[in-house]
Amino acid sequence: MALRPQIGIFGRRNAGKSSLINVLSGQEVAIVSDIPGTTTDPVRKIMEIHGLGPVVLIDTAGMDDEGLLGEKRVLRSREVIMQVNMAILLFTGNFLGKYEKSLIEDFRMDDVPFILLHNMSDKITLDPEIRKEIEREYKVDVLDFSCREPEAIGALIKIISNNLGPSPFSSLPMLEGLVRENDHVVLVCPVDSEAPEGRLILPQVQVIREILDRRAIAVVLQETQLESCFDRTYREQNPVLVVTDSQLFGKVESLIPGNQPLTGFSILLARSKGDFKTYMDETSAIDRLRDGDRVLLMESCSHHSTCEDIGRVKLPRMLRQYTGKNLEFDMIAGLDIPSRPFKDYSLVIQCGGCMITHRQLLARIREVKRAGVPVTNYGMAIAYTQGVYERAIKPFLST
Repeated sequence: MALRPQIGIFGRRNAGKSSLINVLSGQEVAIVSDIPGTTTDPVRKIMEIHGLGPVVLIDTAGMDDEGLLGEKRVLRSREVIMQVNMAILLFTGNFLGKYEKSLIEDFRMDDVPFILLHNMSDKITLDPEIRKEIEREYKVDVLDFSCREPEAIGALIKIISNNLGPSPFSSLPMLEGLVRENDHVVLVCPVDSEAPEGRLILPQVQVIREILDRRAIAVVLQETQLESCFDRTYREQNPVLVVTDSQLFGKVESLIPGNQPLTGFSILLARSKGDFKTYMDETSAIDRLRDGDRVLLMESCSHHSTCEDIGRVKLPRMLRQYTGKNLEFDMIAGLDIPSRPFKDYSLVIQCGGCMITHRQLLARIREVKRAGVPVTNYGMAIAYTQGVYERAIKPFLST
């Protein structure tokens, strides 16, 4: 779901958000009711829209929801802003009030492309002067629309397509500038309790596929086979790159020649779709950690935790051992936000982000940076604690 363009539908209660979802999808996928507040939590629907392709439409709660529960619903809806590639803001009756203007500011703050949809035009059409005023002030497309007149759907899809922005797939290829045709790349892929039974983890699959797309040669092995592979296969010429699971950095470095380029799967992902420069600038914040400091670990997927879990178990242990400090750790998964404000943390460590889009990952990092908190990546933090950091980022310094 995360790799499809995500379009958020926002507006007041009973502005017609659920009806719009149904019209766009051609299905009754969202509950429509005259009762305000029918939609509570954000509802996601994967669908293929002619002219747009596969997308995820997100129906949010009304931004004017009231009471304590309503405030929580609004908060959940605002969290969606950081996740979407585009927003559609509905308003009715020629009225653009404080709720709509607040949302527009949120869209702008998070660099989210958006359009304004004056809904229920079958009841009240959009005043031309108001349209001009909105377009002049916000520099945004405005469409007069009615869910009861589906023939207008073509114009809406055209406007959505024009505003959708870059594809969520448009991140830098992981091996860009590193691997060429016929190059050998050795991939160290341990099989432990964290590996899905009968499968490789997604970053490993993505790297293998990119190697094949580049018509290069992937040599996939476990760490116990690495030394013999170099003795037998790479006596005269090293592979262009060795990529390892981050937790094996120290061991792998000891088994390969000192001049052999080395990095990790998580670092390749960080360079591909994270804020790589920020990561490189701020990984050294690990050295500034003090007793009692709190570190936030941000994963982008949810999975069953085990005793070998890298984010919940191994990385905290590595950081405590490296710093010699009594550190506190919090963990969030998926696209959740922490219960504490980011400013309460001395360091944030983001996973590679293989399960979310480039925009979603950058939006999470942007919130951390606004709080003035240093942020780095799982693989880079592990390399730092293992004394392999300079070597692990060296392949990227000349690309």
